[in-house]
Amino acid sequence: MGINTRFTDILKFVNSESYESIPVYRLLSSPKCQVSHTEAKIDNDLLLKMYESMVRIRTMDKILYESQRQGRISFYMTNMGEEAIQIGSAAGLKLEDIIYAQYREAGVLLWRGYKYSQFINQCYGNHEDPGKGKQMPVHYGSKELNFVTISSPLTTQLPQAVGAAYAIKRAKKDACVVCYFGEGAASEGDAHAAFNFAATLDCPIIFLCRNNGYAISTPSLEQCRGDGIAARGPAYGINTIRVDGNDVIAMHHVTRVARDFCIKEGKPVLIEAMSYRLGHHSTSDDSTTYRAKGEIDDWTKESPIVKLRQYLENLQLWDDERNKELEASVRQEFLREFEEAEKKLKLNWREAFTDVYQDMPHHIKKQMISMERHLKEYQEHYPLKEFQAS
Repeated sequence: MGINTRFTDILKFVNSESYESIPVYRLLSSPKCQVSHTEAKIDNDLLLKMYESMVRIRTMDKILYESQRQGRISFYMTNMGEEAIQIGSAAGLKLEDIIYAQYREAGVLLWRGYKYSQFINQCYGNHEDPGKGKQMPVHYGSKELNFVTISSPLTTQLPQAVGAAYAIKRAKKDACVVCYFGEGAASEGDAHAAFNFAATLDCPIIFLCRNNGYAISTPSLEQCRGDGIAARGPAYGINTIRVDGNDVIAMHHVTRVARDFCIKEGKPVLIEAMSYRLGHHSTSDDSTTYRAKGEIDDWTKESPIVKLRQYLENLQLWDDERNKELEASVRQEFLREFEEAEKKLKLNWREAFTDVYQDMPHHIKKQMISMERHLKEYQEHYPLKEFQAS
């Protein structure tokens, strides 16, 4: 029948009051606390690498966000406030694990080895962008790093990720799929299909929900009446955990344990990482129109970078001087790559007509020829020197 049957003669509706809320797993409850779980402890070198990576993402965000405001790139989405989710989870995975991301997983790519120059080239859409300028900025992808290219339509990556996990299972690979999504994406029908698909076919996939409080301008409390996203896991028969997404150590430990379970048991796991989006949804959004500045300020004091830095200082692994040196060197490195990317040529204009069909059909060829004639006649009106020659 698909359910565990138990009979009763008491008529009673089952609702949210029938259950306790799912708790949030946390290790860094305060900056001075010690991580008591031996299996969750992280060596000092890894802690420092995590902190450096979080600073690198924050630095990139600040400069690229400002560059969009200056008209240098067309669009950008920051990762501010969610760095621990990205870095902590990425550190708990292996390179052979396949990533299906949404919009705020730049830190996962950075951890896997994606360079500043690659991020910037993609945002500029210059001739070194592997996507050939045909994707919006922040829609990264890397075949070498097992990071599937991000697509704009919301939630499409969830059922795709489950299909990939099923393929991994059939191939008996020692790996899993990790699918990142926001709590707003979980309101789409694709999410429900993906959960059920993964549960019934026992797919080795980690569903990692970033519950950052807002789906663009809609607060999470207005999106669903249940106990967040985590409550859906047990209903589908999926092992589930809720974790403090501002605690990088907890994120690392939960992801590592979830990965081991997925591979050994061949079953899915749902992680709901509770966090807060410090920045605007994107450069097309002004979040101060739907949330108070004081709310943002309060969460800024609890940001994952602040929490980890205080923890490192408590362990005497960090201080103000080292922090200034790191921030200065990272900023200098990024600006150097930024200036180089800005000088690079855009792709040849003919690329606008390619990569849709294996063999270009007649009507597309006709359009390209028409464009060529137009540019020859009116070339003085176009910045053709900024584009690669034929």
